[in-house]
This record gives sequence, C-alpha cells and structure tokens, in this order.
Amino acid sequence: MAVDKTRAQLAIIGGGLVGASLALALQAGAKARGWSIVLIEPFAPGDSYQPSYDARSTALSYGTQQIYQRLGIWPKVAERAEAILHIHVSDRGRFAAARLSAEEEGVPALGYVAENAWLGHCLWQALDPAVVSWRCPTEVVAMQAIGDGYRLTLNDETLLDCDLAVLADGGRSGLREQLGVTVKTTAYKQSALIANISISQPHGGLAFERFTDEGPMALLPLSDNRSALIWTRPGDDAQRLLALNDRAFLAELQSIFGYRLGALRQVGARHVYPLSLIEAQEQVRANLVVLGNAAHSLHPIAGQGYNLALRDVQALAETLLAGPDVPGDVATLQQYYARQQLDQTLTVGFSDRVTRLFSNAEPLLATGRNLGLLGLDMLPPAKRWFARQAMGIGTRSDT
Repeated sequence: MAVDKTRAQLAIIGGGLVGASLALALQAGAKARGWSIVLIEPFAPGDSYQPSYDARSTALSYGTQQIYQRLGIWPKVAERAEAILHIHVSDRGRFAAARLSAEEEGVPALGYVAENAWLGHCLWQALDPAVVSWRCPTEVVAMQAIGDGYRLTLNDETLLDCDLAVLADGGRSGLREQLGVTVKTTAYKQSALIANISISQPHGGLAFERFTDEGPMALLPLSDNRSALIWTRPGDDAQRLLALNDRAFLAELQSIFGYRLGALRQVGARHVYPLSLIEAQEQVRANLVVLGNAAHSLHPIAGQGYNLALRDVQALAETLLAGPDVPGDVATLQQYYARQQLDQTLTVGFSDRVTRLFSNAEPLLATGRNLGLLGLDMLPPAKRWFARQAMGIGTRSDT
C-alpha cells in the first residue's frame, strides 16, 4: 500500500446526482468554513452534454425544483426540463380517474422531467473546484473507522482520511454491507421496464399514471414530444416484453395504455430491473451518513425516491452548516436524521401503499381503489393532499 495519504473534511462516496447535489448544497458554506470536499466516483462525468434519444430521465417534484432554485442551478436545468402541467391517474378497465393540474394547485408545474445526463451536467458544471475536488475514476475499496473520522482505501492504492464520510453509492452499496449496516428488503415480485417513446400527438405536459391488475405504468412528458415509460410487470413478464421486436412491443403497450397520446410511433432502448423496497436500518453513526438509494430505494412508479433523497440532501447540508466546525459529530448527525425521519417514514409508506394497492387484482380491492379514485377527483381536500404528496411538499404551508 502506498503511503500517499491526504485528508478532507468531507468525502462523498458516489458522485452521481445525489452526491453531486450534496456537494453543491454544502459548497458555499464549506468555502466560508474552509472545508474541503472530495467527490469519489468510478465513472468520470463528461465535460460536455450530448443529447440522446435513449437518455434515462428523472421526475423532479415541485419541491425538488424549489431546492435547485435555491442552489442557483434551476435556470440551467430548466433549459431541458419538461414541465408536468397535468397528471391523469386511472385504473384500467374501470371508469374512475383522478386529474391533477398545476393551475388548480397554484404552481407553475406539478413537477418536471429531466434527463439524468443533463441534470448531472448542470450539477457538475456548478461545482467550484476550489472547494470540491474529484477523485475520478476512482473507487473506495475499503473503509475503516479511525478515532476522528474514516480512512478510505482507494483502488489507486492511496488513502484518504476524512472527518465525515457520506455513503451515496447506490442501492447495491457494497461498502454499506462492509460496514455492517443492515438493510430491510421487501421484494415486490415485479420488474420495471423503462424506455422512451415517441408519440403522434403533443403531450401538452400531461403525465399518466395507469394502474392495471398486473402492475402500474407511467408515461411522463419529455422534450421533443417524447414520453418516458415506466412499465411495471410481474415475475418474468418484463423480460418477455424486452425480447419483443419494436412493432410487437408498441402494439402491446398501445393495447393496454390506449390512444390518449395518439399512436405510439417509436420506442428506444429498453431496460429492465427488478423492484424492491430497500431501507437501511442505520443511516447515521459517528462520522458517517448513508444517503440516497443506499439509505432507501423506493418503487419508481410514485416518483418519490429521488425527490426524497434531495430533501435529505437539503436537510443534511443545513444541519452540518449549522453544526460544529468539524463535521462528523454524532449528535449533529442524529439531529439530521431526527429531522428527516418523519418525512422518510411518510414518503416510504405512501409509495409502498400505492404500489401494493394498485398491483392487486383482488375484486374487492379493485372496487375500492376505483371508488377511491372517484372520491379523489370529487373531494378537494383529499385531492389537494394527494397533489402535495406528488409534488414533494407534503403538509408544508410555505409554498
């Protein structure tokens, strides 16, 4: 092992959207305090953005848009973010539906959809190299608690000591397991198929949540009159859909979704991944925070996972910057977790209940959710509550 060893106040392990957002949220305060931040990421971010038909995208809630507005990058993100002006929620084969609109909620948009590559580009370009330095492409292969922080062993045979290590390396974090952080995993026995779809009619900022007995699907508005498809299927059926040729795939999707967006004209690259609810049973300990998908991975259909992670990011940054001059104090980290615990519990519960309720073919449940959608559309208080959950602002009264 080489003797080359450095020290930073904060080491963020994972320079993806969550890790980069935390670095940006801390950046100004860290500069004022003289903190150094190191982002460690195995995949080098590009210096330029290259549009792609098949780019994966993320639904950004209104609450997330407000966070990025405060961080100063929203005007840039908005250049390629598609606004969600309306949401149509329906249950296949049943008459009831719920309709949400930005105008009714008094906001410019219920949310936005942005390509991950563009969002990452905007984040990385906003980072100040005088405060945030990259170790990239680099991986952390081992972590060891030391008296005043953590010692990270990198795959380039160097060591990095830090006062606070933030584990933001995704839902399959090997380091989380290495550190003995246990997780609770609830398998949904479903897989998600994601792809971009070209449509024949203008989407007009309309997002669809369509529930079927086999599982939910969503079509979210994208730039260039495309829609982002998230199609949840039971068992191995997503693999069957993955194997279909484009024409057969579009025909089956059209038969289930209908013609609300006209004819479905083109499908891009399709990707499939299994779905589980994953919850870390320990998110903070002295000099360590588990963040993002490493802390909680949610079902994608409700669009809550990334937006919850961003609220965690905001809360963690604010708590650290209001805390001691040396980050990593366990009492400060526990204060952060206590601040976010209710939000996490409510959001994870909301996402899980929606997933289970609308993935069940049992007749009584099907009738109940049909009546629920009807009531949601007719009862303004219930509708407003549901809309605020979808917008990522919960019961807050400041928006």
